[in-house]
Order: sequence, then C-alpha cells, then structure tokens
Amino acid sequence: MLVITGGAGFIGSNLVNFLNNNQDDEILIVEEMDTYVKKFKNLDGLKYIDCIDKDKFINDLNNNSSNYKDKISNIFHLGACSKTTEPDRDYIMSTNLEYSKDLLKYSANNKISLIYASSASVYGEAKSFIENPDNESFLNHYAESKLLFDQYYREHKGKIKSQVVGLRYFNVFGPREFHKEGMFSVVYHFFTQINKSDNIKLFKGSHGYKDGEQRRDFIHVDDTVNVNNWFKMNPNVSGIYNVGTGKCRTFNDIANCVLDYYKRGVINYIDFPDSLEKQYQAFTEADMTKIKSRGYSNNFITLEEGVKSYLDWLSKKL
Repeated sequence: MLVITGGAGFIGSNLVNFLNNNQDDEILIVEEMDTYVKKFKNLDGLKYIDCIDKDKFINDLNNNSSNYKDKISNIFHLGACSKTTEPDRDYIMSTNLEYSKDLLKYSANNKISLIYASSASVYGEAKSFIENPDNESFLNHYAESKLLFDQYYREHKGKIKSQVVGLRYFNVFGPREFHKEGMFSVVYHFFTQINKSDNIKLFKGSHGYKDGEQRRDFIHVDDTVNVNNWFKMNPNVSGIYNVGTGKCRTFNDIANCVLDYYKRGVINYIDFPDSLEKQYQAFTEADMTKIKSRGYSNNFITLEEGVKSYLDWLSKKL
C-alpha cells in the first residue's frame, strides 16, 4: 500500500492520477479533513482505498496500530501548510516539522520508503542553489519549517537503513491547483486575469531587476510527479534533491506565453508590495547536478510547452 499525505492537494492529486494511470490504486490518502473543502474535488474520478484525517493517521502510527503493520511500502509526504505568509509559527512547526519527524521515525523504524516535500524556499537569499548547508537560510516561517526538517533528517540519516528522499520543489505549476487561493501559480493568476480584464499584472522592478524581470525556475507538475515515481522505482537512492528545470525564466516570459496563447491582452506593471520585500525570492534556479548524478535522465517540459498544456486544461474547465 502507498500512503500519500496531502493526496487531495496539488502535487498529491497529480501523483494519485499518475499512479492510477499506471494500474496502481492501492493508495491511502491522508488529509486535513476540516479545511480546504474545495481541494477534495481533485479526487473526483481517482481510485484510492480511503481518505483519512491526518491527525488520526499519525496517532495510529505513533501508537503502532495494527491497521498499518506490514502493509505500507511507501509514504509520499506532501501534506503541509504551504502558505509562505502564514504568521502563526506554532501552527506551521506543528504541521510541517513535528508531523514530519513522526513520519520519519515510523518509516525508519519499519523500513518504509519516505519521499517528502522540501522546498526551494530553504535557499532564502542565496545565489547558488546547490543542496549544501552553506547555501541555506529562510525568509519566512514556512521556509524555516522545511529547512529544520531537512536538517533533522541529515542529523539522523546515518542510522536510517530505508529510503528517505527530500525533494526541494521550485515553482510548480499545472492542473489541480484551483483550491490554493493565495498560493496559486502565476500561470493560474494570469489565466484568471486575462479572462477577466485582458490585463496581466506583474510587479514593477525590485531587488535589482527591471519590471517583470524577476526570475524563477518554473516546473510543470507532471515533471515533479515523474521525479517522485523515479525515486519510488529506485529505492536504493536517498538524500535531498532539487526539483526544477535547471533554467530560470522571467515573469515576463510567462506573461508573454499567456498573451500569445490568447492573442490578446496587455501587461500592467504594479508596485511591488512593501510586505513582501524581506521575504521574496527574486531569483531561483535549481542546480540539477546531484539528481542527474544519481541517474535521473528525464527531459523536463519547457516553459512554453507547459504553459500551453496547462492553459488547454484550464480552458476545458471554464
């Protein structure tokens, strides 16, 4: 049996869909059941054993419930509070850090593969995006929680005999993110903006970059799913790895992809918010050397291909 925490969420539901398409429906989904009702629409049409509450699941594991003994082969841990502007540090640490520690303890003690979601936010203001502690810092509580768990895993990895993989996702976009509200990808934001007013809003210059020229490593969700599956198929490979395309692109690039798709609209540059000044990553670009050195050789979807594919999908949902 496979366990996917956050299985009704963005990457999680895409992973469930991929596994179903590969004849795997022995999947237990673990979710926060009392919030984000919209996200459960992501499970429509998907096959899984059950969807249970995250607190019940972790309590059962901590109490060594017989419900799961010798039944779980892999845990994909994608559940988290992903709101980068969340001010409640205690909530984030409980949800992201302590929960992850409990999963690591259980999976290690029972020799279960654990593939968990880290984040490119752990690079803070770094200019080098290599999986090395010298490059790591945080600009908000979310990034802090992700970095603390990466550090916790590193401290204990010498004692762990089973697979543990941390995946540092860069800017992911694609289907099944409509529930994310303030955390939508820029592609989704631009899709809604151009269909509402024929205007795409981009930040004016900031952090040394000109209008709309801030740069990020944007990766299609299908590529993140392929990476998860590759580690599932290679259980002897552990460690912390970047998951990006290895090529940064500007927000102007994405906006122009959307304008080209619709053959209409204009870009409107707006003031950069003061509230984001100290916690904004104006540049990210994944160094993919490490994961490639372990044997991952899949090509990544280009920005142009990914944006078109996603807009095709969104247009069918209108």
